[in-house]
Amino acid sequence: MGERQLHLTGAGEEAGELKRVMGPGLLLLFIVGDILGTGIYALTGQVAQKVGGVVWLPFLIAFLVALLTAFSYLELVTKYPKAAGAALYTHKAFGIHFLTFIVAFAVMSSGITSASTASRAFAANFAATVGLDGGTIGVTVVAALFLALVGLVNFRGVGESVKMNVVLTVVELSGLLLIIGIGAYAIFGGQGDVSRAFVFETPGDTSLFFSVVAATSLAFFAMVGFEDSVNMAEECKDPSRIFPKVLLAGLILTGIIYVLVAVSAITLVPAAELGEGETPLLKVVQAGAPGFPIGIFAIITMFAVANSALINMMMASRLIYGMAREAVLPAVLGRVHSGRRTPYVAILFTSAIALALIVFSGSVPALGGTTALLLLCVFAIVNVAVLVLRRDPVRHKHFRTPTILPVLGTLSCVFFAGPWTGRDPVQYVIAGALLALGVVLWFVTVSVMRRHAAPAE
Repeated sequence: MGERQLHLTGAGEEAGELKRVMGPGLLLLFIVGDILGTGIYALTGQVAQKVGGVVWLPFLIAFLVALLTAFSYLELVTKYPKAAGAALYTHKAFGIHFLTFIVAFAVMSSGITSASTASRAFAANFAATVGLDGGTIGVTVVAALFLALVGLVNFRGVGESVKMNVVLTVVELSGLLLIIGIGAYAIFGGQGDVSRAFVFETPGDTSLFFSVVAATSLAFFAMVGFEDSVNMAEECKDPSRIFPKVLLAGLILTGIIYVLVAVSAITLVPAAELGEGETPLLKVVQAGAPGFPIGIFAIITMFAVANSALINMMMASRLIYGMAREAVLPAVLGRVHSGRRTPYVAILFTSAIALALIVFSGSVPALGGTTALLLLCVFAIVNVAVLVLRRDPVRHKHFRTPTILPVLGTLSCVFFAGPWTGRDPVQYVIAGALLALGVVLWFVTVSVMRRHAAPAE
């Protein structure tokens, strides 16, 4: 189908530019809130099933893998502070419309599947908390209503969305700090067993190495989210200056929190018990602070997954907007509301897809793993792109990562995306189906754009 050139514009050239409202503080909360959330609240037990007491180790390795790729994103976002993120970098590096479209679709799919899954999780927790007995249909209805609310907040504007993110991030962070506090109190009070944090317990005859690899591939889902922030570049004040310090600070902060939460959890709850059910951190609260109102922690969990849904929908809509502005998607998806200055068509488009996924995601338990798989593939491409784009100088100063880091980032992402990690094969099936849908949409998009261009030719 050939290649297309992106039509980049300078600041202030487009009447439809987004409003710049995010400073360092709001950007830091956005990044922390995006990384924290559904992953750590749900995955701690599953990781413990793979490695036993050293549940903190896979989270630490996942943090280091994410950090390698984060350096590549820092060079690219400060070099090209546009909203399209990985898809823009792919197109500028390789100039292949098909590859750009598939990368954009993969990133969008990862955000939307995460948001729809988080919406269902919110609905399930809500139903359990208020005693709603509506079965699967009831959960689906609540999830759809919740997603509609997320869409309205997104439409109101990034200022309102980020303010909501601040509130939700503080709530979800308080839940994790509560776990850390309970763990610290137990350790210094002689309660629990800290020695469990250094005991490997591998399932069956699996080797220690591949048990850690399999656990890391699970834990990596809890570290993704930092890449979403680059899609907010056009709504940040002076992104080339503030992104490096803020993104690295956010990653380091969340990495420390994850390790401390994992140590606290295994200190109070044995690995076998921690790996049972879908509420591992709730067990930690019950074991370390039996007098604490469990319902409050359940509400905190709801807020955590709600934040994941909001941020992922913000990312997905900005990605679609950015690609439409760069002529990789139909121009209608790049329309900005005259009053709210938000990409309302992109918001409607991504919300519609997420709503459709809500109806079917309950039957696909591997969506979280598929999200991580898709992003690992995207990260590998981004790490290569940063090296290719070294031959494309820009006039302004920008961050430059040491060459060895994107090389290591590429190798690590390809490794953890492979079947040798012990991934459930269904994740590859789901990822393949999503990408196949992307290929179909690419043909449709190219056909539409060619018809619109035909009169001018």
